[in-house]
Amino acid sequence: MNTELDRAARLLDAQDKAAELFAEVEARKLVAPGEGERAVSDRIRDLANELFGPTRHWHKRIVRSGPNTLHPYKENPPDRIIGRDDIAFADFGPVFEEWEADFGRTFVLGDDPDKLRLRDDLPEVFAAGRRAFEADPDITGAALHAEVARLAATRGWELGGWHAGHPVGEFPHEKIDGADIESYIAPGNATRLRRPDRAGRACHWILEIHLIDREHGFGGFHEELLDLG
Repeated sequence: MNTELDRAARLLDAQDKAAELFAEVEARKLVAPGEGERAVSDRIRDLANELFGPTRHWHKRIVRSGPNTLHPYKENPPDRIIGRDDIAFADFGPVFEEWEADFGRTFVLGDDPDKLRLRDDLPEVFAAGRRAFEADPDITGAALHAEVARLAATRGWELGGWHAGHPVGEFPHEKIDGADIESYIAPGNATRLRRPDRAGRACHWILEIHLIDREHGFGGFHEELLDLG
């Protein structure tokens, strides 16, 4: 049985690999004008295999650009060609040695100031949400979601999805925690985030920040571990 320290170390290692993957995506300029979203997603998948060996993904691989960045995770907008002055994000859930990562980053092509501001605000809202989590040992999923929504609004954005995060762990975590409201950082989750999961182990959480500008038709995404790192 894995100790809590071992579980935390393995989750952090999985995240480090995901961060390495995304750094290489940026270095190789895989998110590029004229490329289709699905083609870019496939190239990122192939790059993960090149860097780390055959790599599974515990949730669907997402690359979205332009107006498709407004859509929350569960939707499946049609494939789109990335434009010259576009904004795009990638959301991947690779599994490394049976441990899940969940990692999302935003890319801006061109010099549109609003898109650049959104890209730069995403990690700031994430960091502020993490500080809120760290400051309150009893914070609930609903309370953290409300704080993230407030942080987004102060910068002129709104949240693009109904929740702002979920547990992560050994693959597949969904068989442990199911899909009820207590498995999300969301309105209606009155349970403490710092609690055991249904297997009696510490819950480890992903915080995902999906910010959108509905009026101008674009959004961005940033996610990684909330309680570790």
